[in-house]
Amino acid sequence: MEPPVLFSSRPAVCRHVEAPARCGFPSPAEDHAQKRIDLDTVLIRHPEATFYMRARGESMRDAGIGDGDALVVDRALEALHGDIVVAVVDGDFTVKTLYRRDGRVRLCAANPAFTDIVPRHGQELAIWGVVTWVLKPVCRHRASR
Repeated sequence: MEPPVLFSSRPAVCRHVEAPARCGFPSPAEDHAQKRIDLDTVLIRHPEATFYMRARGESMRDAGIGDGDALVVDRALEALHGDIVVAVVDGDFTVKTLYRRDGRVRLCAANPAFTDIVPRHGQELAIWGVVTWVLKPVCRHRASR
């Protein structure tokens, strides 16, 4: 996994279409008004504590996180049971789902080909941040990583 970088200090702005993008049958009667939105206000809750990282590997495939996807990670949020987190295990970053119940902690993979991480005595494990967004290209023509 690549080291984290702080999000840009300049706003990321694009056009927002008010009409929802329905995944069923489209309604031609919808009004398609446009306005500009700042993606920072959508993606970032705590600007000074939010970082961008690239996922590497397939251990979170079934959670919708693929190799090369961009992760928005908020270090100001408290990690709760069931959150997808970036953790540091023995000095290496990893992305997993946090399991925290009855005094037990483990980092769960979202791919049956990978084992969960159960901390051993003396092993370094720290929750580094909570993944709040996963950004991925879907257009084959412009998918750049």
